[in-house]
Amino acid sequence: MGKKLETETLDRILRILEKWKSNVKNPIVENVKKEFNDPFLILIATILSLRTRDSVTEKVFEKLHKRVRTLDDLESIKTEELEKIINSVGFYKNKVKTLKEIAKNLKEKHNGKVPDTLDELLSIKGVGRKTANLVLIEGFDKYGICVDTHVHRILNWWGYVSAKTPDETEMELRKKLPKRWWKKINNILVTFGQNICKPVSPKCKNCPVLKLCTYSGKRI
Repeated sequence: MGKKLETETLDRILRILEKWKSNVKNPIVENVKKEFNDPFLILIATILSLRTRDSVTEKVFEKLHKRVRTLDDLESIKTEELEKIINSVGFYKNKVKTLKEIAKNLKEKHNGKVPDTLDELLSIKGVGRKTANLVLIEGFDKYGICVDTHVHRILNWWGYVSAKTPDETEMELRKKLPKRWWKKINNILVTFGQNICKPVSPKCKNCPVLKLCTYSGKRI
């Protein structure tokens, strides 16, 4: 962790990174939103992406989308077939269970529609805060703060938050992060974390915000 980063400096950093991000490949869920703008497919893509590299998630989503495009498709597909399609993503057997639970829950409790409130999304077995917030943001354009591992790591590195878990980071951000960044911070820092501010061997020499970085472990 570095010395404490103030909100004013974070605002400058995020403005710079938002411009930088326009020339870098988007995270998988953002791409699914742009292509389909369907909360159901956004929810599926988010589940697939957990603990999985975007390059892998993208290929698996494309393969799954040929077979599963609607809730009825997800409900009717056999578990064994679903496992074969998504077995490249991390923890795929758990994700199969979650996807099947989603199909059951949406049919029985939500009239076949993905709910658009945090509490309702969290009531679905296997759906955590990161997933629920991302679906609210990308699926419904509602306010939420999605905290990916990159977001959690980088903001703790900068000293903007001091939290042990992503959920704790989310709660700190809800108290202090200006609302204009709530919907954007995850996509900005995930892209930044995947390409520059990596957990191992960060590319500090190529960092567009190096002069503003407070991380004590930066490599220059």
